[in-house]
Amino acid sequence: MAGAYDDRDGKIWMDGTLVDWRDAKVHILTHALHYASSVFEGERCYNGKIFKSVEHSQRLLKSGELLDMTIPWTVDQIEEAKRLTLEANGLRDAYVRPLAWRGSGEDMGVAAKRNPVHLAVAVWEWGAYYGDAKFKGAKLDISKWKRPSPETIPHAAKAAGLYMICTMSKHAAEAKGCSDAMMFDYRGYVAEATGANIFFVKGGEVFTPIPDAILNGITRQTVIGMLRTKGITVHECRIEAADLEGFEQCFLTGTAAEVTPVGQIGDYTFEVGALTREIATDYEKLVRS
Repeated sequence: MAGAYDDRDGKIWMDGTLVDWRDAKVHILTHALHYASSVFEGERCYNGKIFKSVEHSQRLLKSGELLDMTIPWTVDQIEEAKRLTLEANGLRDAYVRPLAWRGSGEDMGVAAKRNPVHLAVAVWEWGAYYGDAKFKGAKLDISKWKRPSPETIPHAAKAAGLYMICTMSKHAAEAKGCSDAMMFDYRGYVAEATGANIFFVKGGEVFTPIPDAILNGITRQTVIGMLRTKGITVHECRIEAADLEGFEQCFLTGTAAEVTPVGQIGDYTFEVGALTREIATDYEKLVRS
């Protein structure tokens, strides 16, 4: 599958019905388009099985709750929607995108309690998120934008509006020849990349930011569990800019990123070392098991 995302063959599940890909449309006065009242998930299907599928469906519903937006579908119904969409498109290895949003209705202002909440599921083939960086190490810019305080946003929600500064950060990074950007949080601590969590290695131990101002990614949690099962110490801690110089390795985690090594962040360089390669290989085996 190739071409613009609104002009493809296939089916998209919308509110209980499979519709032709090109007919999956919303009205221009959809509340989410104006006020970012939408949440989503990013999932990968490997050999016909979506990795951590139920956890993703549960988080989608939780994200809706955090935005004061009740999604009128159960976890079981969302799971069935994903199954039907994959089957309708004949895909066993795919990216899966459930999306819930406030539609058009009686309200067209900030408040939108009277507007219906919709749900859609789309699937498509998608390779390595960072291309060959997955093997040789991604190059990251350092974003000028910071992840906001949890007093200003529902940081635990995978909400569309929270990605605006990520888009701008990634555009700026790509203009510099980088794959992505690393962001600090509102306090100046290392936070994450624009769509992935970040880990560092030093002396055989692993360090990763506390997820108190960032999304605690499902892949992040999976990798921490894998590392600890292997007997590797994982520190969830505050990481300052000055700490970057002392780290030996770095990698990103996420559904799209999977486990991707990082070779450079700004002026700091890292080796694509044995531990990073090992956990990347182990993760690949796990998702396909």
